[in-house]
Amino acid sequence: MAKEIERKFLVTSLDFKGEAISSTLVRQGYLSRTPERTVRVRVVKNSAYLTIKGKSSSSGVSRYEWEKEIPVAEAQELLKICEPGIIEKRRYIIPLESSEPNECSELRFEVDEFYGRHEGLIIAEIELQSESQEFPKPSWLGKEVTGNPKYYNSQI
Repeated sequence: MAKEIERKFLVTSLDFKGEAISSTLVRQGYLSRTPERTVRVRVVKNSAYLTIKGKSSSSGVSRYEWEKEIPVAEAQELLKICEPGIIEKRRYIIPLESSEPNECSELRFEVDEFYGRHEGLIIAEIELQSESQEFPKPSWLGKEVTGNPKYYNSQI
């Protein structure tokens, strides 16, 4: 079973853009937004994905996640039947060095700048190897909102 361990933060300034190594426009919609599971369709450049996420742990940091790449044409068709509220955002990738010795994978923040009715909302996410993993916190990182359903993409 795949497990996602992720922490989320509000972003306090646009300084992160100077640290980004890439940015991509993302368009996504939800076929299901129940608390027990969400089913998301996402289009990123010339790729598309169908993702199923389970209910979050009590801390809100981890949950089951399954993802499969699908043809972009099929994703475009699925977006037409998604629940109201298609999300458009720009995702910036900001790499970090791990603060834990012997950590084999590089950490990175994915910072989402939302458009449309959520213009001005900017959320940073970081995927970790464990719930207790330490990581450097950049100056532009604000209040932690991990586990707050108000900031789940499925509720935005």
